[in-house]
Parts: sequence; C-alpha cells; structure tokens
Amino acid sequence: MTELARLKFYATQPHACSYLPEEQATTLFLDPSQPMDVSVYADLSEMGFRRSGDHLYRPHCQHCNACVPARIPAVGFEPSRQQKRILKRNADLTVSMAPPAFTEEYFGLYQRYIEQRHADGDMFPPSREQFSTFLVRDLAFSRFYEFRLDGTLIAVAVTDLLPNGLSAVYTFYEPTHERRSLGRFAILWQIGETLRVGLGALYLGYWIKNCKKMNYKTQYRPIELLINQRWVTLN
Repeated sequence: MTELARLKFYATQPHACSYLPEEQATTLFLDPSQPMDVSVYADLSEMGFRRSGDHLYRPHCQHCNACVPARIPAVGFEPSRQQKRILKRNADLTVSMAPPAFTEEYFGLYQRYIEQRHADGDMFPPSREQFSTFLVRDLAFSRFYEFRLDGTLIAVAVTDLLPNGLSAVYTFYEPTHERRSLGRFAILWQIGETLRVGLGALYLGYWIKNCKKMNYKTQYRPIELLINQRWVTLN
C-alpha cells in the first residue's frame, strides 16, 4: 500500500445531489496538485474512490451514505441467461483499444448519446470542452475501447487499467442500437477483459439502492459492495 496517510484531501461545500434530488451532497477530492499516480489510484479505488477527468473523488456526505462502491470479481462471475443473450447478440462486434483522444467521430457519438439518453442530466448539453475535460486525459493507464459494427463506431468504453483491476470510467454508445443493450454488453466485455489480463475485479462506481438508473449494477453476480470499509459479496 502507498502511504495514503500523507495525502491531502479537500471536501466541497454541500451541493444538490445528482442522483437523489432530496439530498445534499459533499464530495471528497484528492489534492489536485498530487500527480495522478496509478498506485495511489489503485489503493484509493479499494477505498471507494473514482476518477473523473484529472480528479480522484468519493462521496463524503454528512447525512447520507446511499452511494455504495461496487465491483465485480472477474473469476467468480457467471453471466445470467439474459446476459448470455446480450453477449450472443453482440458477437458480430469488433473491439479494439485506442489511447484517449478527441476526434469528431468520438464526440459525435458522445453528443448523440447525451442528447438522447441523458438530456435530463448535468452533462447536457454536451460540448467539446466538456467531453475533453471529462474523458480525454493524457494518462498512461486510460484506454478507449472501441466497439465497431462493420467498421462503424457504435460504442466506446472509457476504462482505466489499474494494478488491482479495471475501472469502468464511462461508456457512451449509439442510441439507435437499443436492442443490442450496448451499455450492458460493454460491462460484460470489460469483465471478460479483466479476466483475460489476469486482474481481480471490474470497478463499477457507485450503486444507489433508491436510484433506478443504478439498478442494473446488481444484475451482475456475484457483486461486491464496500460496506463499513469492507468489501462484502452479494451472490
């Protein structure tokens, strides 16, 4: 473990919660002057931290603990019947890795995704600057996994390669291919990639019991949740 006790963290002022409108949220950030060290990142991921752009953060709310870090152990994962159908439905896709970059192809896909799937969220309206700040960072461990159908880009899974696992940062995809369940397929593919490269788990971010948008995460079993600073398995 790195010497985490020497790290500095800063908390934001309370602000409106993006997931539970009735709650006020506070976010804890690693000191932005701290270099984005992959070992520190891996250690903090074990404590429920996530990456957004150049920042590592986790919820630090005074009166709410609804955001529960979640990860999928790669070795024990067994796809459900529905997930096997999703895998079969997308067997015609090719997946390749690319370094993070801004291209009009990426941004066009991201723009369509945000406008059609998340027009009620805090990333609407999408902009080139927002896309770059959020996802296009010059970090050695960051990957853009491209999912293509006959050469056409239909999904991108932004993923961090850490010593202890893969971290699913963000996925955006072509909203017109709804039948393919591309978001779910991207998770299934990343679980498989985690196993292929010999790592422990796919880190999925936060699960919130009373947030419908988060319900899909517990469909992957077994899943581990960070509860009282311990990873607890739900079969």
